[in-house]
Amino acid sequence: MPNRARMARVVLALAACLPAAAAAQQPVVKIPAAFERRCIPPDRVVRRLRMPNMRPPHALSAGRLAALGAPRDFTTGCQTPLLGGYVQTVPAVSAGAGPADSNLSQFSRFRLSAEPAFGPLRIEAAYEHLVTLRRRDSPLGFGAAILPGGGEWLDLQWTAAEDDHAVWRHRFDRLSVGWAPAGRFEITAGRQAVSWGTTLLLSPADPFTPFNPADPFREFLAGVDAARVRVHPGPFSEIDVVLRQSESPLGVESTVLARGLATVRRWEISGWGGALHGDPAVAFGAAGALAGWAVRGEAMLRRRGEAAVFRGALGVDRQFQVGGRDLLIAAEYQRDGLGAAGPAEYAAVLRSDTFRRGEHQVLGRDETVVQASYQAHPLWSFAGLWLWNLRDRSALLSPSFAYSAGDDASISAGVFVGVGDADAAPARPLPSEYGLAGVTGYAALSWFF
Repeated sequence: MPNRARMARVVLALAACLPAAAAAQQPVVKIPAAFERRCIPPDRVVRRLRMPNMRPPHALSAGRLAALGAPRDFTTGCQTPLLGGYVQTVPAVSAGAGPADSNLSQFSRFRLSAEPAFGPLRIEAAYEHLVTLRRRDSPLGFGAAILPGGGEWLDLQWTAAEDDHAVWRHRFDRLSVGWAPAGRFEITAGRQAVSWGTTLLLSPADPFTPFNPADPFREFLAGVDAARVRVHPGPFSEIDVVLRQSESPLGVESTVLARGLATVRRWEISGWGGALHGDPAVAFGAAGALAGWAVRGEAMLRRRGEAAVFRGALGVDRQFQVGGRDLLIAAEYQRDGLGAAGPAEYAAVLRSDTFRRGEHQVLGRDETVVQASYQAHPLWSFAGLWLWNLRDRSALLSPSFAYSAGDDASISAGVFVGVGDADAAPARPLPSEYGLAGVTGYAALSWFF
């Protein structure tokens, strides 16, 4: 603990001192091209989000230019503000068998971020407060809320207050220092976003912190504590080496991985290998277009004791024009050798070291997800999510809508409905993955600045 606290103080000191050390230089804020590599190509296949901070485009709410990383003014090229962020509040109600079994809750997040650059030196910082209020001590109500996350090694997160009905935490979700003496080389150290997934929704071969497909409230990928070196031999190729320290209930563990990425005949091909939490592992990913559809796949082999475990996913997605409006559809299938083959194995998965590290997006061995969104009006959009466990036949359904209240604000609402076996017994406390999720309705207000 003292070493991690010392390391955290070093990162904080570097972040505070770099601007002063470079005071002779004029600060420059990087202005990415509109949506960077997230544009829709002429064949109308939606590309994967290459900027690791944000959700894939299928999961984004409408009207958020600031959150997408694009300049507000596309014609003048004016600088973006030094400080940005967002405020989000999500009241929710979970239905029970009777009024006494229902649960009211509210989740609020405040995030402040900055990414100034001083010549070749760059600082990325994001500080956030998270407050959860609830009538009863229970999760929000939908199935994926039980999945853990985290694994931070640096002491950059704290609990301000906690009791049976309220939790108030604050943390640095980003705090890193980068040095890029040339456009093709960059070194970064500290808490940062790292994403190596190829598929959009289920990413079992992403060794870091992929998004939870059933969590619509997290806008940014969680940061990990790592040292990273990236080299770009060409405009469509990259070599990436990451050394990550993480802490979980299992203790402090190290991950050392190297990844290569290149474009071959309009297909994006990637592969990585190394030690993942001490286990030898290799992975492969590919993404391209076939007959107007984007096709994405990823697979990982990992040595667990005396056995090699396979984890992989395959998906397709496409954007259509329906009534002059965008309709986005994505469908993916995941095979996870670390998942449960049925209800009898859920308890073992919940006790596993991989689950306690936060490596599972879902619990089942064979799962599929379908997500669709339709922009019915420039200000209105509708979306739906279907997450289905193919083994126990339970499912999580979530229709929703979003309204753009301006370039900086959005309002959304939806419901999560768990369908499946809900007959729990002492020998089988979790009869299906989503059957006990019940029904949860929510509304969310997000304001970006």
